[in-house]
Order: sequence, then structure tokens, then C-alpha cells
Amino acid sequence: MGEQMQAKAIAKNVRITARKARLVARNVKGMPVENALNVLKFTPKKAANIIYQVMRSALANAEDQLAGVDIDAMMVKDVIVNEGPTWKRFMPRSQGRANNIMKRTSHITVILSE
Repeated sequence: MGEQMQAKAIAKNVRITARKARLVARNVKGMPVENALNVLKFTPKKAANIIYQVMRSALANAEDQLAGVDIDAMMVKDVIVNEGPTWKRFMPRSQGRANNIMKRTSHITVILSE
């Protein structure tokens, strides 16, 4: 009776830096799911749409895997954004030089609990 029902979803190798995604993730942590989805829908950042999709996936996982769970009572327990692999590219510069370009990726995990 003391254990909470949890559902989670993970998006790996998402093409956004972890630092930018954490700014959005911090805003929705601890909120009820319905409020968090509304906040994400109207946040004008690329990370908001990605986290929105992962949260919808976690909600679908909860509905599918956890029998008898109240979807309306779900809360965002945690949104974890970790760094993924970095794509290394280069930009040709003058006089035969080259500059590095680091295209960073991240892994986003959303954990919902009742």
C-alpha cells in the first residue's frame, strides 16, 4: 500500500543541448500532469515540445501498464536531462584552418507518479 505507481518514458539522442532542455524541465517538475502539459504547450522553446512528447508517452505508458491508475491524479515526479553523445563536425575557415562544431545531444527521462 505504501509504494507509489510510477510510469516513465525515455527519449534518447535528442538533438538539443542538455543545458537548454534543463531550463524547461525545471519549470514542470512537481506539477500535476495536466498543468505541466499546458505549461509545455505554451512555452516558446524547442525543448518544450520535446519534453511535451516524452510526457505524453509516459502518460500513455501509465495508462497501458498500470491497471487502475487515476491518470488525472498523476504528478510529474522528475524530469531528468542527461548529456548524450556529441556529433563532432568542422567548419572550414580561411587560410586552410578549421573550427570545431559540437552538435550536442541529450537523453530525456520523464517519471510520473500517482
